[in-house]
Amino acid sequence: MSTTTPAPIVRFAPSPTGRLHIGNIRTAVLNWLFARKHGGKFMLRLDDTDAERSTDAFAEGIAADLRWLGLTWDLTAKQSARTARYDAVVAELKASGRLYDCYETTDELDRRRKRQQARGLPPVYDRASLQLTTEDKAKLLAEGRRPHWRFQLRNHAGDPAAPVTTSIGWVDLVRGPQTVDLASLSDPVLVRADGAYLYTVCSVIDDVDFGITHIIRGEDHVTNTGVQLDIFAALGATAPAFGHHSLLLGADGQGLSKRLGALAVAEFRDAGIEAMAVASHAATLGTSDPIAVFPELDALVARIDLGKLSRSPARFDPAELAELNAKLLHALPFDAVAGRLATDGVLATPVFWEAVRGNLRVLADAKTWWAIVHGDLPASGEDPAFLAAAAALLPPDPWTLDSWGQWTSALKVKSGRKGRELFHPLRLALTGLESGPEMKALLPLIGRTRALQRLNAE
Repeated sequence: MSTTTPAPIVRFAPSPTGRLHIGNIRTAVLNWLFARKHGGKFMLRLDDTDAERSTDAFAEGIAADLRWLGLTWDLTAKQSARTARYDAVVAELKASGRLYDCYETTDELDRRRKRQQARGLPPVYDRASLQLTTEDKAKLLAEGRRPHWRFQLRNHAGDPAAPVTTSIGWVDLVRGPQTVDLASLSDPVLVRADGAYLYTVCSVIDDVDFGITHIIRGEDHVTNTGVQLDIFAALGATAPAFGHHSLLLGADGQGLSKRLGALAVAEFRDAGIEAMAVASHAATLGTSDPIAVFPELDALVARIDLGKLSRSPARFDPAELAELNAKLLHALPFDAVAGRLATDGVLATPVFWEAVRGNLRVLADAKTWWAIVHGDLPASGEDPAFLAAAAALLPPDPWTLDSWGQWTSALKVKSGRKGRELFHPLRLALTGLESGPEMKALLPLIGRTRALQRLNAE
């Protein structure tokens, strides 16, 4: 009797406190590709329990950014709509004794940590609140204190005041075998004094309820995974598989944290970067495969392999993304861009696209070349006698790709010029620029009438 592995369900869980940036774009792309490769589902979950910073505008912006990238989702949820469910689970954890109330202030905890460090002890919470009597708690409440609630890690043999080494492990999809010693950690706060729930508990409850099978996220969550595995066990749930990819650095080797505003999806889009350039870069950056651009997401699906992700931090260089974008445009067929060009006022033809695409950095550059081909240009003012001679030798219509070579060969014989001395004044007069697409492709598009005008012929 054969068994089949259930299709994976993964989730991308941004907080709507800002727009998506290159770091979380990478996480989203890896999750989406993994789900599609294995016939699974991709969930968009908005972790919006931070009511002060979360906004509908940011939530809508995140959805718009994902759609632009082509990352559609099969399931969606907002944590702000699931408070009743969190209330029920938290009540169960309190009743079982795994959640206990603590009354220390931030300053008191800070002083306690400093005393522990001064004594050479790890700055781990000592569970002093477990020693409080009912009378002690009543007194603290009367003083106006409100408790926060900590999750008691299962790192002792019956006496919470005497934690023992307790390794909890998993085989990471990226990093291989991993272990975390729960005795080295403080019992995490799951409920703040104001009653707000922290990410740690909400995330586990959501993962259980939505049947998440694989969690792919940044390596800054590795230690957090040990804690969450203990919470899964406390809820009697099977934990998902975990994979922790490396974080990104800037091209200079420094962290990106202070530059994320300039590395947002919206910024890339506004700068003319193509969605597939961003997705390709995110999917291949930090892998054993060379960074390359792909024309569509389906081509990336076949390449996704979490085992190819390096454990070393990957470096994100905007210049590298710009190069990928240019390569993508250079390979796109006319049908892929015709509609967008028309929307931008460029009523192009396949011949025009073939002529200019190799010189584009962003698609908007095509509008510049459209204006150069079809618009009016001022006289170059360079070498008028030579340009007049060139005008006199212009071949008759119709012009083809061979016309440029025929014309310049005749002009070379007539003038005795060659190389840059021959070609540079012609390019400058006909296009107004020092460089650009091959002139043999541009000349038929410019046409004989405009060419004569630009050569300043009488």
